[in-house]
Amino acid sequence: MMAGRVEGKIAIVTGGATGIGRAAARRLAEEGAKVTVTDVNVEAGQAVAEELGGDALFVQQDVRQEADWQRLMDTVADRHGRLDILHNNAGILATQKSQFLADTDLEQWRALQAVNVEGVFLGCKYGVAAMSVGGREKGGAGGGAIVNMSSIAGLIGTAGAVAYGASKGAVRQLTKSVAIDCARKGLGIRCNSVHPGIIQTDMGNAVMSLSGGDPERAWAASIRRVPMGEAGQAVDVANCVLFLASDEARHVTGAELVVDGGITVI
Repeated sequence: MMAGRVEGKIAIVTGGATGIGRAAARRLAEEGAKVTVTDVNVEAGQAVAEELGGDALFVQQDVRQEADWQRLMDTVADRHGRLDILHNNAGILATQKSQFLADTDLEQWRALQAVNVEGVFLGCKYGVAAMSVGGREKGGAGGGAIVNMSSIAGLIGTAGAVAYGASKGAVRQLTKSVAIDCARKGLGIRCNSVHPGIIQTDMGNAVMSLSGGDPERAWAASIRRVPMGEAGQAVDVANCVLFLASDEARHVTGAELVVDGGITVI
């Protein structure tokens, strides 16, 4: 029997209760990782961990809270002794209908940055610390992989997603800074970002409702923007997360992997 692509690796997936996070947790577990799922949604998060079975664990976490990150890393260290993979997936879209510049207030702006940027910053900070335990040297055993969730909204302008787009652009740049820092220090830790486009998830449905119009029409209009002619599925993004988390991507760091059916090519 062939070993899985991340066989025996210790992984954390934040925001793993639904959508892309849930799909990523499944794919990592299917390929042999021992996955800890985190989320603010306890019921849904526990259901995912139970579905994964085996060594899977659920930990309630608010990624905005530094104490929650400390507690999470302590829990994983006590249970597994190390951390190999961190998928910073947790994120939010909006706290009100519109994100056009004139309609976005400071409260909404700060709410998105707190989860989407500060949550990823804290994840990288504590993830690198956990993966660096023991002073791992370049070329030696250990190290790890951090995969941050960005978006094509972090690559191209989106008039109706001012706060969200800014947050995802920040994740892209943070990823590159973490990658070069870890590389130059010889930590053996890679850091990359994934940039989904039009993906059929609950968040995708929320995007289609932002304008207040008919979501079905919004989906149809969005899909017309996709050169490949269809929306992506959560598993399409999860497969990219799996690749970046695996040793197959051992020479890939600071990269942005776009999963958009060709939207950003045009």
